[in-house]
Amino acid sequence: MTQTLEFLLRAALIGVGATLTMDGWALLLRQFGVPSLNFALLGRWLGHLRHGQWMHEKITQAAPIRGELLIGWCAHYAIGISFAFLLLATYGLKWARTPSLLPALVIGLVTVVAPLLILQPAFGAGIASAKTATPLFNTMKSLATHTVYGLGLYLAATATAALIPAGK
Repeated sequence: MTQTLEFLLRAALIGVGATLTMDGWALLLRQFGVPSLNFALLGRWLGHLRHGQWMHEKITQAAPIRGELLIGWCAHYAIGISFAFLLLATYGLKWARTPSLLPALVIGLVTVVAPLLILQPAFGAGIASAKTATPLFNTMKSLATHTVYGLGLYLAATATAALIPAGK
């Protein structure tokens, strides 16, 4: 297997595994009454982007987009894979072949920039959910969720390292 193919395969598997870990965390939080992102809203936002609408007063009040739930879930996993790609681009295949926790947690925490500074403002919630009733809680939940994603990066990389032999 070429290094390029190995890189892409590991990034995809690690990204999917880490995103599944994050989804498990969200499911656990919902069991305790803590809501998580409705991925239909992510799909709605993406659907409106093609019409040039980046910001919304309230994404929940924006016109629904056909297939928004599927679009949102696909985007969620594509983003998770993209962030795994960032991890491997930053720390290399050597890290992916023998993963350690700290680099994965660092990338997990770096990824929290996306919801706090891009998605929440675009959805109408303000930077770091400043326009919501509970901005500190929402920000802490995002930090915790992206820390769990970082842990998922490590766990998925460890599993992938056991399954895929190192390239030549």
